[in-house]
Amino acid sequence: MQRKFSLLLLIPLFTLVLTSALMAATPRTENGVTTIHLDQYNGYFAAEETLSGLQPGSYRFVITNKADKVVGWQIQNAASHEQLDMFPLQPGQTGTSEVEITADGFRYRCPINPTPWYEVGVSG
Repeated sequence: MQRKFSLLLLIPLFTLVLTSALMAATPRTENGVTTIHLDQYNGYFAAEETLSGLQPGSYRFVITNKADKVVGWQIQNAASHEQLDMFPLQPGQTGTSEVEITADGFRYRCPINPTPWYEVGVSG
């Protein structure tokens, strides 16, 4: 009976730990610039920080190529499709993109190893 009770107590604790580990971090803002880290794999991006609830402003995107081939980074204004930045990344290379994001939001993708557009809205 005591063993069963102990296991029942461990299940919520395990769930809490697992949920915390899977949640994305909140982007950090220093000197008015918010930094977001993105890892690019073969055909998709993974964000270290959450992309929900972002506000218009200055952003620094730190993109790391985790694919085994050359990839690229392209970011645009979501409404006008104005090009904000674009560059290639060699395997293992990290690049930085500093851009102004408006209330229109933004979209990004890899133009070399085509990925779908990632559309991100902003609040404000």
